[in-house]
Amino acid sequence: MPREDGERLAIDFVSPLPPVRSGIADYSADLLPHLGELCDLRLVRLEDQPTAPEITGRWEVVGPERLGEGGRLPLYQMGNNQYHTEVYDLAMGRPGVLTLHDMVLHHFLIDRTVKLGDFESYRRQLLEDHGWVGEAAAMPMRWPGGSGMAAQFALPAHRSLVSRQIGILTHSHWAADWLREELGDVRVRSIPMGVPLGRQADAEAGQEFRRRHGLPLDRPLLGSFGFQTPMKRTDVVISTLAAPELEGVHLMVGGEVAPILELEKRAAEAGVADRVHFLGFLPFEEFEAAIAASDLCLNLRYPTAGETSASLLRILAIGRPAVVSDYAQSAELPDEGVIKVPVGEGESAVLARRLADLLAEPDGLRRLGRAARRHVAESHRPEAAARAVIEACRDWRREPLPEATTVEPEAPTSMAWKTLPGELAVMGAEAPWREGERRRLEIKLANRSAARWLAGERLDGGVAIEVQVLSDGHNLRADHRWIGLPVDLDPGEDFVFHFDLRRPLGPVRLRILPHVLGFTSFPDLAGPVWDAEI
Repeated sequence: MPREDGERLAIDFVSPLPPVRSGIADYSADLLPHLGELCDLRLVRLEDQPTAPEITGRWEVVGPERLGEGGRLPLYQMGNNQYHTEVYDLAMGRPGVLTLHDMVLHHFLIDRTVKLGDFESYRRQLLEDHGWVGEAAAMPMRWPGGSGMAAQFALPAHRSLVSRQIGILTHSHWAADWLREELGDVRVRSIPMGVPLGRQADAEAGQEFRRRHGLPLDRPLLGSFGFQTPMKRTDVVISTLAAPELEGVHLMVGGEVAPILELEKRAAEAGVADRVHFLGFLPFEEFEAAIAASDLCLNLRYPTAGETSASLLRILAIGRPAVVSDYAQSAELPDEGVIKVPVGEGESAVLARRLADLLAEPDGLRRLGRAARRHVAESHRPEAAARAVIEACRDWRREPLPEATTVEPEAPTSMAWKTLPGELAVMGAEAPWREGERRRLEIKLANRSAARWLAGERLDGGVAIEVQVLSDGHNLRADHRWIGLPVDLDPGEDFVFHFDLRRPLGPVRLRILPHVLGFTSFPDLAGPVWDAEI
């Protein structure tokens, strides 16, 4: 696309490419011809990955040391798996425009740190991206068998990368809005994901695929495609097959299965093992036939890494309807082309009813399939996607790099923080203190930790002090209430308690012991305690 001043935008494209087994590699291969018509396009070789000859023979390919030379704009494709390690490193060193295919990069971070035995880099990255919350969430991964599964979706681990770039492209408005909410004034634009329309589903090719893989020729067949992870909800689908209304319905799983899922075991336990067919990884050339063999496809996702599913759009492009989770980016899909089911409680029952109703109406499925294909033709043309990419790159190419920003989470508190160092001083307990004498003590508690100490009235996580008067191994005040901190105490602040105490008879020790209510006492958290004979 020529510019008004006659310049042609020069782009260095950085992405995994075929034959790498990656949806982003396939996406990039589809996009390149259309980008090449609009700009001076050059590919940057990823040193640890092969590239198909039909790609290297069509465009100039250079090594990463030449990235960005002569003012060329880097255009990165970033995903959430190990194929993007060098993409990440190059984007961190030479920022450009970055297409963020997955909003969550936490799993990618684990692959390049913890799985290689490098916990410390994992901890440092989460600390940089998410502050104290990230560092605390990293701890379960220190030990063998630790998963930290909840943190992997709650903490996206992308801030260091995203905040350095000239601009960010996403494939859904939901994802773009999320980045704006999380990072504030970030240059981000939602663009369509380009997907070739291809041929409409071929019934004969579908039947031939069924025969070749031993699938039933005359039974309803559901298809679930791609690498099967917990968020694909395949375990829910397998359990749903046991519903009476789905008796006789079969499921085809076309893709590798994460071992943690034990899907074959789940199918056996649900009594549907004879109706679930695991085909393993499907080569790209078999993908269209597999979709054509399906009566209805499944693309459930929860939780989500924020990705727009290219495999789902390819399903719709071929003319097959699909069932998706009514959540996040999937909620933006048109109701005419996809069927949405809620996540959470009741998901399986709703899914069973919807599947049964849909499979009972072949004409309705065909209408949905035509609407799905029409949606892709109208909204996801690769040439339109390429134009949107070039327009963003052209608009942003002279923009300055963003200033380094840090998004600080709310300060940690005594409810969750690991150490609570501080100072504790007691005035008024000086000797000599006569037996029976009543004094007013001044107890000064100072917070020297990184966490806010919560007021005692908050109960769990709140701070309170216990006044112990110890005589012959007994606490003479064991039945007295602890004194709660009346206000939250921020780091660097202190609070003074006043307390009246009559000295009992005989030799005694006075001990002032702070506690975190519902958890433990301060000494267990490197916190202060005061102890002296009086």
